[in-house]
Amino acid sequence: MTILITQRLRLEPINDHHLEGLCRLNSDPLVMRFISGVPETREQTMEMIVRVKDRWAEFGYSWWAFIDAQTEDLIGAGCIQHLGRDRANPLEIGWRLSTDKWGQGYATEAAYAMARFAFDDLHAPLLCAICLPENTASSHVMQKLGMTYKGMERWHEKDTAVYTISRENWKKRSAQK
Repeated sequence: MTILITQRLRLEPINDHHLEGLCRLNSDPLVMRFISGVPETREQTMEMIVRVKDRWAEFGYSWWAFIDAQTEDLIGAGCIQHLGRDRANPLEIGWRLSTDKWGQGYATEAAYAMARFAFDDLHAPLLCAICLPENTASSHVMQKLGMTYKGMERWHEKDTAVYTISRENWKKRSAQK
């Protein structure tokens, strides 16, 4: 399983060790407002960990816990997974972050590392991201990644804004930096 390192974060494949930190994250109504709309229970987070571990075993990618390199605290989580959880769909990138870390660049930092993994290691031809239209913070991160707005589509029983970036455009963008 792949650990990703950034300037301030260590992205670890989610496992049982992350339960308490994920429970704090997933039970926060503000964090979950644009994801499911409701906080998760401890049992739901435990079920999520089981699903994620199974996906890591099956695919070699799934959800990472974002660990603050200085404090060792879990401050968020993010994923590379199939959009709609269906292998027939392109890869999706997603993230969630503790409210006390909002607006500090952590989501963008983690998203860059995950996108780099998707394109360099998995050789994904395309990466998608979705968000509710009112989630301007996430759409801003998507734009920082170089993703472009594709339009509105229905995912997870919600109308969502869809952003995409091709491997070719990612490579061009990375070469310019």
